[in-house]
Parts: sequence; structure tokens; C-alpha cells
Amino acid sequence: MKKFVVIAATCALFGFATAALAAGDATAGRAKSATCAACHNADGNSTNPEYPKLAGLGAGYLFKQLQEYKDGTRANAIMLGMSAALSEQDMLDLAAFHDSQTITRGAADPELAPLGEAIFLGGNLSTGVSACIACHGPAGAGNPAAKFPALAGQHAQYTEMQLKAFRSMERANDAGQMMRNIAARMTDAEIKAVASYIQGLQ
Repeated sequence: MKKFVVIAATCALFGFATAALAAGDATAGRAKSATCAACHNADGNSTNPEYPKLAGLGAGYLFKQLQEYKDGTRANAIMLGMSAALSEQDMLDLAAFHDSQTITRGAADPELAPLGEAIFLGGNLSTGVSACIACHGPAGAGNPAAKFPALAGQHAQYTEMQLKAFRSMERANDAGQMMRNIAARMTDAEIKAVASYIQGLQ
């Protein structure tokens, strides 16, 4: 419980330290999102489980990812190319548009759900894995002020890929190395289970 309080307090501090995000125009973002739709669909709900659903992730989080794809902080060859010509206003508009969309929900594998729920809600005290709810909330709605994304409904395959990328340090754009530190303590079974549970969160 003490560890949960510390993690929650840290997440809150990141939120308070975040400056107000300049306004994006969702209508303008819709008009600019045609190229995004090729992989993420017109409403931000990708059908390919390797590509993230962008709908409702949080404008601040989406803007940050686009900035970091462009400057190389988050390495991805496809997104480097897609973001190269985007201005800051383009990114704000695209973030506002995709955040305004509603994510489509999936289902969790019933065999994986019990372990996934245990990790999501309580972590693993014996190995130091923090509960996901500390930063992403009990319903997986995220923390917009801190730019922590909504998770509920995200593709299990994508979430699993990202947790493994954090674990291997391949992905390193998490504030204070929070996700890398957590993922480093997770087993493959825990990652797969919590990713499935997240996909089924309603």
C-alpha cells in the first residue's frame, strides 16, 4: 500500500508540473488526419493490432508522442516519416481530433484476465511491479494533466509490444523512466495478461 501511495504521488507531481497545453482544433485535425487513417482508421480505431488505437488517448499524450517521433526521442521509422513535415499546430490539431474520438472496446482472454486484473489493480509486491491504476486509474482512463494515456480498450498486442519495448529499453520516452522501471520487473506472462485485461476494460 505504501508503494502504491508513493507511485500515485509521483504521478500527481508530474501532472502538477505539466504546463497547460496549447489548444488544438479538432475540426482542423480531422481535415489533416487523412494520412493517419491509412494505419489508424478514420476514427482513430485501428484494426491492425500492431498499430495503436489513437481514439481518446489524451490530447497531451498524443501531442507529446508526435513531437518525440519527429525529434527521434521515440524511435519508429514509419512515424518519423509521418511526423517530419508536421508543424506544432498540426500536431496539436491532430491530437485534439483523435482525442475527441471514442475508442472501441475489445475483450480480454478469460484465461489471462485474472492475472491481468491482479497486476493492473495491485501490481506484484514480491517483485516490485507497481499497480497500473496508480497512474492510469482504476478504469484505465489515464491522467491527461500528466500526459499518461488512457489504456482501456487498447489492442492487447500493441500494449504487449510496448511493455516489452520499455523492458528492453528500446522505447525510452517515459518520464522519469517510470515505465522502463516497471516493465523491467515484469515477466512475459504478466505482460501478456495485463495487456489482455486492458483490451477488455470497459
